Amino acid sequence: MKVRIERALISVSDKKGIIELARDLEKMGVEIISTGGTHKNIEQAGIRVRKVEEITGFPEMMEGRVKTLHPMVHGGILADRKKDSHLKEMASAGILPIDMVIVNLYPFKETISAPDVKPEDAVEKIDIGGPTMIRSAAKNHDSVAIIVDPSDYSEISKEMQENNGSLSTDTLYRLAVKAFQHTCEYDSVIFEYLYGRADKYKETGINICPGLKMGIGSANGSTDIYRDKNGEFKDDLSLDLKKIQDLRYGENPHQKASYYRSSSAKDGSLVNAKQLQGKELSYNNILDVNAAFQIVKEFEEPCVAVIKHNNPCGAAIGNTIARAYQRALDCDPVSAFGSVVASNMRWTAEAAEALSGEYVEVLIAPEFDRKALDIMLKKKNMRILQIGFDIGANISRLQKKGFSTDNIDLKSVDGGILVQDLDEGIDDREKFRVVTRIQPTDMQWKDLIFGWQIAKNIKSNAIVLAIDGATVGVGAGQMSRVDAAKIAIDKSSGRCKGAIMASDAFLPFKDVAELAGSRGILAMIQPGGSVRDGEVIEVCDKYRIPMIFTGNRHFKH
Repeated sequence: MKVRIERALISVSDKKGIIELARDLEKMGVEIISTGGTHKNIEQAGIRVRKVEEITGFPEMMEGRVKTLHPMVHGGILADRKKDSHLKEMASAGILPIDMVIVNLYPFKETISAPDVKPEDAVEKIDIGGPTMIRSAAKNHDSVAIIVDPSDYSEISKEMQENNGSLSTDTLYRLAVKAFQHTCEYDSVIFEYLYGRADKYKETGINICPGLKMGIGSANGSTDIYRDKNGEFKDDLSLDLKKIQDLRYGENPHQKASYYRSSSAKDGSLVNAKQLQGKELSYNNILDVNAAFQIVKEFEEPCVAVIKHNNPCGAAIGNTIARAYQRALDCDPVSAFGSVVASNMRWTAEAAEALSGEYVEVLIAPEFDRKALDIMLKKKNMRILQIGFDIGANISRLQKKGFSTDNIDLKSVDGGILVQDLDEGIDDREKFRVVTRIQPTDMQWKDLIFGWQIAKNIKSNAIVLAIDGATVGVGAGQMSRVDAAKIAIDKSSGRCKGAIMASDAFLPFKDVAELAGSRGILAMIQPGGSVRDGEVIEVCDKYRIPMIFTGNRHFKH
């Protein structure tokens, strides 16, 4: 079933694409009615358009607060075309039917995002007439098309042109659903802004918002879409996500996938990285880039991580990025084929030369030397990403006492979502305890801390072997911790002698310590907390291996 569009009301804050759509509507014989600035823009484009005042018989009032709130407008939108009584009432009142409503709303979210915005300015950007028209049109979606998203303009115009000025009822239904989502999100932003400001009344001892709770929208006094003002996760969550692009497929070709940006994404987030070269990122590319950058962003020194399937083939720090890259690659050069590489600092020409002979899927860094880019751009199949990231500011944030992450980790489960703090940050070294008779040397301390930082970013069970700020063996994702240790030792190709060993969780038995001692491991770090800690300590003392208990576990699933 199709609905012919003969009259359209246009009132938009975002004017993008509206002239082109209005011109198409005019060509199809649609009468256009419009308000204020929108009317002016359409008229200046040479398109026939009527002012809404001609329809209502009333001028705009109260500085534009009252424009479309009138029976001549809403009667034309809400009338049920299937009911003779409605049609007779329309005719009796001289109300013209309105078949299409094109509205987008005052930019309230953008207004409150500005620093030091005045409450009165924020309130002035609360749209009233727009949401009212949207809801009226969406309610009557059997007969009226409601368009709230400029990205829909071309598709709607195309469908009308192909169907003699008509739209299918399926299209009208889809537009209505989108419209109610739009008003829901808009109202929730307003609610949470006003609720967040309710703090100013607390000094009176009166709760002016009894029974209300945060969590239905995408903004609040703390601009956190996940937590309330006390830092607790909200009782109700509504994620505000905007599609960036459709991906070729998901983890496998038979899975559909898309990439979304969260409204809470910060400038230095991966989702805001700029692609300088290469074909579109795949689903797996994005996951691996994220895993790689999570490692390097927590180091002050030049740091590089080489990632495959969400686990590091190698990671290293160095006095230069080129040196860090070469040392990270040396950990497991075979597995590094087709990897993702992340750097926490400017990618130099020297680093580019070192990488030029390797097959790398994606390279991400905060900056690139011009000469480095010239070298890398020759590798046409390699995707290059630049992320606007300030390592100094991030380290300062992570080192704050009492640090609590503002980043969130979401995982989908059957019928629901798990929400947790992202496991980022630098553990409090003052809480680390040496539990063996032998103390670590200064160099061992540095390597133990380095290995500990890497281990938390590896799928559990995880074991890391490291020497002088570089991994030499990684055992990842094993059901048995001793198997993870065996893999790490095997991957080290004989370089484990003199290395430190880091374990993301406690050692449940003494077998890992026995293995470490027999292979020349010189120091160990783990959370502690096993009922057999004493047995593990005894083995370490036997082999004169210093061991640190951190008190924190870093499982990663």
